[in-house]
Parts: sequence; structure tokens; C-alpha cells
Amino acid sequence: MSQGSLTIKLDNETKKEFNEFCEEIGINMTTAINMFIKKVVREQRIPFDLSLDKKPNIETLQALQESEDILNGIKKVKSYNSVDELFKDLNK
Repeated sequence: MSQGSLTIKLDNETKKEFNEFCEEIGINMTTAINMFIKKVVREQRIPFDLSLDKKPNIETLQALQESEDILNGIKKVKSYNSVDELFKDLNK
């Protein structure tokens, strides 16, 4: 089978870190890239998740759960009849 070449550009620090990793596991960068490409071709997919989904942090998850509990009547919250009543309570 004839061979072709592929040129990629990446920043020097990433290249250095990738090369160090490859050396540590006993392969060179060309072998690693070829392994990636062959896996893509074999599986017909990128072999890792690509996503723009952002996972909420713990505080956001807790706030979402609390709001669901309030909506479902599981958690009771204090209510006010006016803004003045709210500020009187806040200033106590």
C-alpha cells in the first residue's frame, strides 16, 4: 500500500507534551496519530465525546433541586404580601 503524508499544526507546548506522552508509553507521535485515524475509520466516529453541553456546578444543581422542591410543595418558603414586609423581615 502506498503511503501519503499529513501535515498538522499545533502549538509547540502541546507538541512537546504529546511527544513526551508518546515516548513514555513507548510509541512515537506518528504511530499515535495513525492509531487515532485507524480507530476513526474502523468505528466511523470520533472515539471520544464531543459536546458543547456544559455541566452545571454543585451550587446550580442544588438551586435547581430546591426550586423543584418548592414547586412540588416539598419545601415550604416564606412569602410576603408586600416589598415593605420583605424588607422589614430582612432588616431584623
